[in-house]
Amino acid sequence: MDEGLRRQALEWFERGDHEIESAQLLYDERGYTDAIAYHIQQAIEKYLKGYLVLKGKKPPRVHELDTLLNLVAGFEPDLYEPFIELCEKATRYYIDDRYPPGPPPEYSREEIEADLQLAWRLVRELRRKAGL
Repeated sequence: MDEGLRRQALEWFERGDHEIESAQLLYDERGYTDAIAYHIQQAIEKYLKGYLVLKGKKPPRVHELDTLLNLVAGFEPDLYEPFIELCEKATRYYIDDRYPPGPPPEYSREEIEADLQLAWRLVRELRRKAGL
């Protein structure tokens, strides 16, 4: 494994860890569900981009997680099916719901909990597959 790519991937993963851990902390402290959703999206994005870097592929400058997952699935096809719905949904957390007009979105705690647990599962899988 190229040491430079490994270091870059670890930097992406570290930032992803900050995001997923922030999402978990907000959830545990009964924080705003829209803020939790945003951190879920950011964690997934950073982990997918980090995995692409590890594989020597420059990640595109996009926030669409389904696009990123499709690229990762070129290396790890088994990740596509279990996580595509989460990636499509979490992309909307980032794109559709971030800015006014209108009030901030409210997601049920049950919905956010399910998405957060699935995001943790994706993060663990990417780390495992990366051997990190």
